[in-house]
Amino acid sequence: MKKLALSAVLLFSTLLLSQTPLKFERFFLDQTLRIDYYHVGDAAEEIITIDQIYRQGVWAGNPKQLIDPFNTGRYFIKLYDVASNALIYSRGFDSYFGEYKTTEPAENGVKRTYHETALLPCPAKPVFFVIEMRDKNNLLHPLFTRKIDPAAIEVIKENPDRQDNIYPVVRNGDAHKKVDIVMVAEGYSAEEEAKFQADLERYAKVFFAWEPYKSKRKKFNISGIFRPSRESGVDEPERGIFKNTALNSSFNSLGSDRYLLTEDNKTLRDIAAQVPYDAIFILVNSKRYGGGGIYNFFCITTVDNEWSEFVFQHEFGHSFAGLADEYYGAEVAYNEFYPPGVEPAEANLTALLDPPNLKWKELLSPGVTVPTDWGKAKFDSLYLADLKIRQQKTDTLAALIRQAYPEETVKQVEARYDSLSRQLNERIKAFARNHPLKDKVGAFEGGGYVAKGIYRPMLNCLMLKFEKDDPGFCKVCEQAVNRMIEYYSE
Repeated sequence: MKKLALSAVLLFSTLLLSQTPLKFERFFLDQTLRIDYYHVGDAAEEIITIDQIYRQGVWAGNPKQLIDPFNTGRYFIKLYDVASNALIYSRGFDSYFGEYKTTEPAENGVKRTYHETALLPCPAKPVFFVIEMRDKNNLLHPLFTRKIDPAAIEVIKENPDRQDNIYPVVRNGDAHKKVDIVMVAEGYSAEEEAKFQADLERYAKVFFAWEPYKSKRKKFNISGIFRPSRESGVDEPERGIFKNTALNSSFNSLGSDRYLLTEDNKTLRDIAAQVPYDAIFILVNSKRYGGGGIYNFFCITTVDNEWSEFVFQHEFGHSFAGLADEYYGAEVAYNEFYPPGVEPAEANLTALLDPPNLKWKELLSPGVTVPTDWGKAKFDSLYLADLKIRQQKTDTLAALIRQAYPEETVKQVEARYDSLSRQLNERIKAFARNHPLKDKVGAFEGGGYVAKGIYRPMLNCLMLKFEKDDPGFCKVCEQAVNRMIEYYSE
């Protein structure tokens, strides 16, 4: 009965507060409340346990935007004022655990523990801290509730350790009125600090070279933080390569060879806490293709691959704007990441359950049918052939490296596979560039790792990745990114 009563109160408060503007000064101090917690479980069960709670420096968010309007993310954090039961803050997010729970080990009951962080404006008075999760129908339900008094003696109030070198790359004003990005070094030795500085400057330029960031440069602050790693590079388990690095990042995350993440969230947050931030980007000192991005969590990419700049933008689309992957056919660890018959929460995918009311119908191109016939079979034959070659390359190189073949032999084999892949990519590029619907918005089947039943807005997009030269965001994704920029900066 208590759980039922609390759920009813939270629902009523949400409805009430959605109609009432909140004054930041009434409920909050201009500090950050950082709640570190453990997310434990498998596909059938989830448990949250608090690790530590901190009061730290200035909160980077927008005091005028306290209630999340996007309804994106598999989880939601909500704060309720204890005295009034009013919803005073909310934020959607995804997490490493949220991805793990869709994998085969999780389905088989293998429980794992992940460390996560809620970064919140510091309440002036006691609050109910609530984490909600989505069910298979995308409906939110309370997962965890705890009363938190920000003045309690167990709340850590010491200043963050400022042992690292901080580089203010872009400064445009008050953190409350800007999107504040922190770029953290990973896999750079102490002798490679100058390289990190150069990479930091380079990726700041790359970021603003693409729209909509280019037109809205003045709405961003960017800082870099350098903590040296004992060794240069990053873990590559499938190849038998392991490096002692600041954040313990690793390829083969969730069993995917190109998926690069860190599970050392606590260290990451300790480093990032040295500056106000809304978003974290980890720059990894490696030449290998790979990266990852999780909504309102963090994103990561290697810096020296020929496609690193593209991956940088793609992964930030995930972590900053909550955009979904639009590709399909590639090997991923997830099972039913988008269950059949359920509308995805992300702005750039739809299950097309109600075609006349397409999610992005205000952007639909005149005369384009829904669903949209785009010659999918022809594309699939090219795309799947390229995926096969890339997987063969990954498996073959891993075997050669593990068996200690000469570096020259490895490079020759890699070059042969790259040549085959480039030939197919040229045909894929021609398909995209010469397509009569290349600039049209419709409902193109294939997206979210699913070949059938999930639809994306346009033929090509930064979130699709089948033509990497310079596709940019599709119109729907660009609109979603713009909305997020304005949310943080207005």
